[in-house]
Amino acid sequence: MNKGWRTFIAGNAIAILLLGNATGSIAAQIKVISGPATAGVLSQLGSQFERETGDKITNKGGVTGVLKQLIESGEPFDLAIIPGALMDDFEKQGKIAAGTNIPFVRVGMGMAVRAGAVKPDISTVEKFKQTLLRAKSVTFVPQGETAAQLARIFDRLGIADPMKAKSHPLPTVDQAIASVANGENELYFALSNIIASAKGIELAGAFPAALQNYLIINLGLSATSAEPKDT
Repeated sequence: MNKGWRTFIAGNAIAILLLGNATGSIAAQIKVISGPATAGVLSQLGSQFERETGDKITNKGGVTGVLKQLIESGEPFDLAIIPGALMDDFEKQGKIAAGTNIPFVRVGMGMAVRAGAVKPDISTVEKFKQTLLRAKSVTFVPQGETAAQLARIFDRLGIADPMKAKSHPLPTVDQAIASVANGENELYFALSNIIASAKGIELAGAFPAALQNYLIINLGLSATSAEPKDT
């Protein structure tokens, strides 16, 4: 499935859940918990929702660890857009309304460089490894999905020790992106669509197939939403 078609499905899934609420009594605010991987789609569909209903969307979130903490802490929300495994767990716990847990997009991991910089060839596992070893510094968000996969990749390639010395994880996506855009770090690892929509950096390429890991992101309605979907 190509990127454009996945985005189309994602957008329409969000529209069904958000705009489906527009036929009844609507609160002034619809609270969303989501991560940076779906920020672009949510912004576009959220604007459509606000135009058609006159109501507002507020969004809170971050990388996977932050999303998990928010929902576990009881943060009120109407719509969650989070990794599928996390959504499944919360549905079992009764935090997500039964029947609203919808898988809708799959995204892979990529490597970013500063905008305008020479993009390394990472098309094979060996070329990817040599790029990492040549890099002066790399960054990522430690609570994100990419960080866990990177640790496994570094171990698999036998470069855990040298990569530990040159890794400079940063707490937020914005900080990690800025550190590459301003030259503080050479490489940034994240979901490819996060990189593609960021300013100041460019996608050098997706991880080689043998090292790639795809994240399935689901959406679902809160079981305790103040504005449940009309039936």
